[in-house]
Amino acid sequence: MNIKNIIGIAIVLISINSFSQTKIDEKRAELKALKVGFITDELSLTADEATKFWPIYNAFESKQNEIRNKKKKSFNARLDDNAIDKMSDKEANTMLSEMETNEEDLHQNKKKFISNLKGIIPPIKIIKLKKAEDNFNRKLLKQYKNKGKN
Repeated sequence: MNIKNIIGIAIVLISINSFSQTKIDEKRAELKALKVGFITDELSLTADEATKFWPIYNAFESKQNEIRNKKKKSFNARLDDNAIDKMSDKEANTMLSEMETNEEDLHQNKKKFISNLKGIIPPIKIIKLKKAEDNFNRKLLKQYKNKGKN
């Protein structure tokens, strides 16, 4: 195989990867827009509330995702069946400690988020937010399940 063929194949593979990543990014943006609309409607946010609410919400979600991604990277490599069976008690205890720390970080971020919201929207809307998020996720899951049946 000559160098021109290799370069051609590499360009095609990179293009396909870029295209599929673009599609994923578009789907994420579309999903985010649907979620924003759904939550805004469910909470009946005023324009003033929405202007203050969304930057805090987006920062919260970003931090939650960062914590979850850190957890995923840290644990996935060590959680295959063979690795678990070969793990020492010391390694298992270290991993449990990391898992507890991760869960605590998620919890602390949520507490900070709720505290920040208290000055922006009424407490009842904070409670409605949890319900709206759950309803949105349930609706999304239901659509996903129904899509597979068609």
